Amino acid sequence: MRTGLRIIALAVGLAFAFQCQAQTSGTPFPKGELSTVKNHSGNIWLNELSVGDSTFDPSIALATYGAGARLDWHIHPGGQVLLITEGTGYYQEKGKPVQIVHKGDVIKCPPGVEHWHAAAPNSTFAYIAVTPTQKGKTIWLKPVSDEEYNSAK
Repeated sequence: MRTGLRIIALAVGLAFAFQCQAQTSGTPFPKGELSTVKNHSGNIWLNELSVGDSTFDPSIALATYGAGARLDWHIHPGGQVLLITEGTGYYQEKGKPVQIVHKGDVIKCPPGVEHWHAAAPNSTFAYIAVTPTQKGKTIWLKPVSDEEYNSAK
């Protein structure tokens, strides 16, 4: 099976699993460790659920944002799929308007496209990220400006 089809199958399987879990009480995964790296503003917790390797390429992680937290502009050489599991957030690709995203949305970040994502000012935000790693690691760019962040409508 081609890598792209495997990633889509994995994302659909995860979406189904989380839809089933949403019908029961409790959280399937802990929120992880508070990030101390310098590629974001605000509080973001990360739980690496599965690190990509030679057998299972995609890295799978749970990211949980405090209200108003945002990642810097960045690029995923292999693309990324975000399965929004909590709250309201923002997603923007370079040259396009900011999208408002909610629990249950699925975002496909195309390979090599500069973008950012963040929690809305008054909402926590969480997602499962499925990130192919065979084409390289995330490339971090400049911080998201207040003007960019506040352009969400």
